[in-house]
Amino acid sequence: MKAFDLSGKVAIITGGGSGIGEQMSHVFAAAGALVQIIEYKRESGEAVVAAITKKGGNANFHQGDVAQQSSMIECCNKIVEKTGRIDILINNAGIAHIGKLHETAEADFDRIYQVNIKGVYNCMYAVIPHMMKQKKGVIINMGSVASMIGLPDRFAYSTSKGAVELMTYTVARDYLEYNIRCNSIAPARVHTPFVDNYLRQNYPGQEEEMYEQLSKTQPIGRMAKPIEIANLARYLCSEEASFITGTNVPIDGGFIKLNT
Repeated sequence: MKAFDLSGKVAIITGGGSGIGEQMSHVFAAAGALVQIIEYKRESGEAVVAAITKKGGNANFHQGDVAQQSSMIECCNKIVEKTGRIDILINNAGIAHIGKLHETAEADFDRIYQVNIKGVYNCMYAVIPHMMKQKKGVIINMGSVASMIGLPDRFAYSTSKGAVELMTYTVARDYLEYNIRCNSIAPARVHTPFVDNYLRQNYPGQEEEMYEQLSKTQPIGRMAKPIEIANLARYLCSEEASFITGTNVPIDGGFIKLNT
């Protein structure tokens, strides 16, 4: 058997139509998983499914809004009706916000809460009953170094990722008897389309220069690649990681320990 094999595992990946989630969808499909992409944007979700299928992988698209519990319950029930089980949940969907507390409007804070906190809760709420029946499952919540270190201008975002980390610990503790493992991943800055769009909007004509500056804020001298996050998630969902639960795993290029 190949290392970190996920053959036949039914894996839900929220926000699997872009960025880190898109790379996770490809990596999990290549490892043999039956990938179930839950994505708000139909066009991007269907495009990733088409790309995976073209390469011989197995993937399906489900349009859903993680901020709506009824939407997540409906998606998960449909997946179980079709596949018979849910083995893996990757809570990847999330949004960013830049600003200190006094720069964070109530509407901005509410939106961060709805997606980054309630969205994670909604997905776990929809999936956990199925995993309890199976007496087995793996949940990965996408956190951030923002939950572990004070980042400037990231009040609402850091708050949400702190909540994700604590939800991870409590879920891991509460469902030990059901053989459900729950961990979180805490990346530092990752080079995704979000970064490119941010630079394009805020530093037109200076994108390359500002990209280098952002890269140098990581002690290792560059941003993470989405595939590096995806490969870590694959490991944590595999049988090789069966002894790991209730852990927040940094993948940060030295940011936490070498930048403080």
